[in-house]
Amino acid sequence: MTDLRPRLPSPLQEVTDDRFGRHGVRLLLKRDDLIHPELIGNKWRKLAPNLERATGRTLLTFGGAYSNHLRATAAAGRLLGLPTVGVVRGDELAGRPLNPSLARCAADGMRLHFVDRATYRRKTEPEILKRLLNRLLGAAGAEGVYVVPEGGSNAAAVRGCRALGEELRGHADVVALACGTGGTLAGLAAGLAPGQRALGVPVLRGGFLGEEIRALQEEAFGGRRGEWRLDERFHFGGYARVPPELDAFAEDFERRHGVPVERLYVAKSLYGLVALAEEGAFARGTRLAAVVTGAPFPA
Repeated sequence: MTDLRPRLPSPLQEVTDDRFGRHGVRLLLKRDDLIHPELIGNKWRKLAPNLERATGRTLLTFGGAYSNHLRATAAAGRLLGLPTVGVVRGDELAGRPLNPSLARCAADGMRLHFVDRATYRRKTEPEILKRLLNRLLGAAGAEGVYVVPEGGSNAAAVRGCRALGEELRGHADVVALACGTGGTLAGLAAGLAPGQRALGVPVLRGGFLGEEIRALQEEAFGGRRGEWRLDERFHFGGYARVPPELDAFAEDFERRHGVPVERLYVAKSLYGLVALAEEGAFARGTRLAAVVTGAPFPA
């Protein structure tokens, strides 16, 4: 993995933004988007320990049609010379032209397999997973595959993300980031120092993420670690939903600060932080670090 030359620790950049400054809040950007040009942000932090564990085996993982995780896994396979298989939610997509995200996965050598949504929901059940592996790789091939869960969030990934919190010790009072499957927040919170708080902004609706994060911390560390909470109000209708209001906000942030804003995750977290600052959620003098967990992928 060191051959991929990640930029760690990632830079911490303070920006001047009157939407925070008038409330006495300092805004810092934790530029995880600069870790690696293709394995960006939390994708690096979660994939790196899993790639080390794979030890040259075929990587099989899961995601939706616009999954950043699928794209990062496909890129890692190309860079490291590992075969990759992506199980994609929605068998109705099989007969359609690939969208730009999935087309990039295919261009990087990932073998795509589309499954119906009912099967996809049950993908973690041992019998369903075994059936999928045998169908895709055959009984012999299934023995030599390394399975990475959807979003890359497992105990190894959570322990890998603990370094993100450790890098921010002494630099911020509150650390905020967007959450999909919760693995990054689970690790980040564990790495922060006592007195620091982590704030997660889920990008999916449903209110299920808190329990997922608790389970991930239990698996990785044996129990809850760090002080963290979620604010469920800024998902804008669910994953991959980017209404004009959010897009306009992201464009404005880019103009103000010269930082590319990824729309599916980062835009929602930054929008939420502006709203929270206006609500007076942060005490005057708070150092607020927003983790830029990703960057816009080139089409």
